[in-house]
Order: sequence, then C-alpha cells, then structure tokens
Amino acid sequence: MNKDEEWMKIAISEANLAKNKGEIPVGAVLIQKDKLIAKAHNQPILNHDPTAHAEIEVLRKAGRKLKNYRLSGSTLYVTLEPCAMCLGAIMHARIERIVFGTPDPKTGVCGSKANLTSEAFFTHKVQVDGGVLEEESKVILQTFFKSRRKANNLRTN
Repeated sequence: MNKDEEWMKIAISEANLAKNKGEIPVGAVLIQKDKLIAKAHNQPILNHDPTAHAEIEVLRKAGRKLKNYRLSGSTLYVTLEPCAMCLGAIMHARIERIVFGTPDPKTGVCGSKANLTSEAFFTHKVQVDGGVLEEESKVILQTFFKSRRKANNLRTN
C-alpha cells in the first residue's frame, strides 16, 4: 500500500463516522510534511450548517491547529471529488494537492462535472489526483444512498 492509500484509508474511516451519524459519508484528512494535521467528516445535518462538508471541516481544524488560514505545502485527501464550494476554500487555503477517492459526476469540479482547478480566476494552482481507493469510497456512498432510498420507500408505502 502506498502513502496515498494509507491516508485515504483514514479518510474512509472518517466517511464511516459520518455514515454512522446519518450524514452523507464523506471523509477528509489534511497532511503536511507526511504528518496528519487534521481529519474530519461531513456534518451539515448535525451542525445545522450547509458549509460543514468534510473538506471545510478539515480545513477549519487544520487552520486552528496551525494557527494559520494558509495551509501551503499540504495535501488534502477526501473520499469524494470536491464540489465548487469546497474547491474555493481549498484554493484560498493554498492547498498544494487534492487526492480524492471517487469522482462525483453530479457536482465534482476537479474534472468530472467541470474542471475549475485550471480556471484563470484562481491565482493558486493545485495538483489533483483522483481514483485513490475509488471502489471503497464509492461503495460507502452507494450503500448509504441505497439504504436511504429503501427507508424512504418504506415510509411512503
């Protein structure tokens, strides 16, 4: 197992924490100089906060820990390709690299639905690598949504 897979395993553990809380199972970790700085998972429902995506939560934790809103030289591992909101925060934090698990064909902006990472309005450039432990990340999401649909069908029948 390579380093990217090791860090992604921790992000997947975070995604499972989100799932167990009834949140969409997305997890993230932030690494700097081969050290874990922060880990987090989706919590918009529990926090009553639409911005509480895993990426935003991990950036907040890392910023507080490092006492800096700039997180230069860091790598963000996330189980699902970031959305536009999260990518904006990632760019403002000056993250060096994004590694994601599964692409998001509906809202992913690192190459799936759109590729905003190369847009001129971002002065910062970020390296993106997708597909790390893609199947594991995808299965968590698929299982979650399948069980949610099943529960909704039981309630409406």
